[in-house]
Amino acid sequence: MSLFTIEDRLYTHLLLHFLLFRTHSVCFLFVLTVPASFGDVSYSIPEELKRGSVIGNIAKDLDVDFKSLLDRKARLNAEGSSKRYCDINMNSGDLIVAERIDRDQLCGEKTVCNLKFELMLESPFDLHRVVVQIQDINDNSPGFPKDVIRLEIRESAVKGARFPVNEAHDADIGQNAVQSYTLQRNDHFVLAVQTNIDGGKYAELVLEKELDREEQQEVSLLLTASDGGTPQRSGTVVILVTVLDANDNIPVFSQAVYEVTLPENVPLGTLVVTVSASDADEGANGAVTYEFSRISNEAKHLFSIDRKTGEIRVTGPIDFEEESSYEMRIEGKDGAGLASQTKVIVDITDVNDNAPVIFVASLINSVPESAPPGTEIGIINVQDLDSEGNHPVRCSIQGHVPFKLKPSVKKYYSIVTTGELDRELQSEYNISLTASDEGSPPLSSFKILHVSISDVNDNPPAFDKQSYSAYVTENNKPGTSVISVRARDPDWRQNGTVFYSLLSSEVSGVPVSSFVSINGDTGVIHAVRSFDYEQFRSFKVQVVARDNGSPPLSSNVTVSVFITDENDNTPQILYPAPLGNSMMTEMVPKAAHAGSLVSKVIAVDADSGQNAWLSYQILKSTDPGLFTIGLHSGEIRAQRDIAESDTMKQNLVVSVKDNGQPSLSTTCAVYLLISDNLAEVPELKDMSYDNSSKLTSYLIIALVSVCTFFLTFIVLIVVVKFCRRRKPRLLFDGAVAIPGAYFPPNYADVDGAGTLRSSYNYDTYLTTGSRTSDFKFVRSFNDGTLPADQTLKRSPQETSELGEMTGDGSKFSTLVKLPF
Repeated sequence: MSLFTIEDRLYTHLLLHFLLFRTHSVCFLFVLTVPASFGDVSYSIPEELKRGSVIGNIAKDLDVDFKSLLDRKARLNAEGSSKRYCDINMNSGDLIVAERIDRDQLCGEKTVCNLKFELMLESPFDLHRVVVQIQDINDNSPGFPKDVIRLEIRESAVKGARFPVNEAHDADIGQNAVQSYTLQRNDHFVLAVQTNIDGGKYAELVLEKELDREEQQEVSLLLTASDGGTPQRSGTVVILVTVLDANDNIPVFSQAVYEVTLPENVPLGTLVVTVSASDADEGANGAVTYEFSRISNEAKHLFSIDRKTGEIRVTGPIDFEEESSYEMRIEGKDGAGLASQTKVIVDITDVNDNAPVIFVASLINSVPESAPPGTEIGIINVQDLDSEGNHPVRCSIQGHVPFKLKPSVKKYYSIVTTGELDRELQSEYNISLTASDEGSPPLSSFKILHVSISDVNDNPPAFDKQSYSAYVTENNKPGTSVISVRARDPDWRQNGTVFYSLLSSEVSGVPVSSFVSINGDTGVIHAVRSFDYEQFRSFKVQVVARDNGSPPLSSNVTVSVFITDENDNTPQILYPAPLGNSMMTEMVPKAAHAGSLVSKVIAVDADSGQNAWLSYQILKSTDPGLFTIGLHSGEIRAQRDIAESDTMKQNLVVSVKDNGQPSLSTTCAVYLLISDNLAEVPELKDMSYDNSSKLTSYLIIALVSVCTFFLTFIVLIVVVKFCRRRKPRLLFDGAVAIPGAYFPPNYADVDGAGTLRSSYNYDTYLTTGSRTSDFKFVRSFNDGTLPADQTLKRSPQETSELGEMTGDGSKFSTLVKLPF
């Protein structure tokens, strides 16, 4: 701290007296010219100015645009004081008085009384020192410690004897302090004014006319103390002089000045010093008592003196930060009223009793996570009211946080980031600041700053799975929920709000939006239409998840939709297939043995899996015990040997049922003719469906007529047939082949699926389309489908292959188309 030189002080006092008016109500403000080391700008003002009084335009004096003070968050921080005596008018840049300033209370008897401030500006950061010197005004009147001063003077006192009285005290300093004393006119005493070693003035009563106790035992005097201020102030005290017998020795103190060093915060009752004075007189004239003759109001509450022993003890809390030294005057008086004085100076030493205090000058509460390392987020100021070795402070950040302290100007620190921030990993930080001084023991203080990390849209939505699979049963209702996809975005609020949509694509040339739709908020995919497993079995869609950030981020995922089969198709009979109003009949040799393959029912199911597993069952037959059918193969075999007594015409009703839940079924009729000779074929005219009795009558009449006219022709045919009897038997010895034309489109022959079994082949024997009794015999034909109205033909090579037998050696019947 820089101090004024003696020349500066003199110049200041002269300038004050020159500028101050004679009236106390009017004051002027002015700026002093002080050494450059005293501060960036300095002002001098009288005490007791009204609140709001302008001290000076600090913006102009510091060459700062006053319009920028508000934007730069200008603030005035007082050094070493919790009171804000001054403040800044942001609209004008004026430095104004904020609180009542009492120099006498603030600085006491100090010659120089300064208020020191720090003006802090941000963006950019700047710091200026401001010093305001407080000048004394004459606002206190002189006063005596007591209302009545009692003196006891022996009548033996000689003319010219001096008797000091208590010094008057004025809280003002300089010319405003006590300058003169006046004594009311009396017959015995005159007044002499003396100056003590520190410049203070005190009065002595000088005996001008000897006292005579017999004439007057008590003399009353009026003493007036006046200061040198304008206007002048004064105080009075009554001096009562009691005339005693002779006492010719005054007390003498052992020291003219007692200097004591006392640490602050000492316990109450601590002995400060013991003053001692001796008196050569004996008895009551030599008994000395002690009292304060001059002491400040503050010291009066902190110290006490024992009248008899002269011990000065602590009676109040001593604080170095409030006052660093105290000065007191002690008077020693003997029993006759003679007195002398001494001075006690108590120097207070600092104790490390103040922990550092952390002040937050500025702080950004919300820092974007995209802030680069080195970004300044706040400014702090650390102060310690202690002095010397207890004053230096170390400040640091505790814990592992991406922030550090960067020393700035004087006791200011900047809080800057040390690394990249990620709100998704940690959205807020508690920055623990620690400030420790270098006292013994050291004192510390802590402060926690809360900083939130604001979100930046730096994360695209992420789906829970890399791909999704959905299964939908066919024949579903439109609007059925297929699957729900979900994407998560760790960003916050709108940056983390996810919307879903379908990527434009086609399925078999049809837009995917014709198949499914998606709820943009929930990610639930719904079927737009009903699916058919037999048309298509799967398709894929691309789902896009997009957040609501700026700019938005997105990600895709593939959803595979699989259509599962439902048992919605009944089995379809491929063989025997009805051909218009005609019926297909197969001939069974009379010599067929048990287990011989007679025929085979072939059926397929458009469904798949167990829904297409077919089972066969004979529901009704002419002779229930003659034939049996394979449960899963559909092969009709003789259950026993064919007997002559068995009915020639055998009608079987076969049920074909799938394995679905619930199962679906269909039926077909199989017509068998037990015969070895084609000559017996005319008898087939009576074979018809049970529900065609009327048509049968017409057919019988037609046949009788034909037999009458063509009897000879029929006999010739019978002869020819008998001659070739064995050849037809060979024609029927072979596997039955079903042409591929019986398979409907899109049917696959899958082994074990309940459709055609590849281990069986059959030959079909059909008549021509004529409505006669002629039969033409053909061999096995597997390459194509022969229309019912055409005659089957074979090459010589195919004829040679006719003799092949089935695996069990059984003979098969002839298929006959009847022209009804």
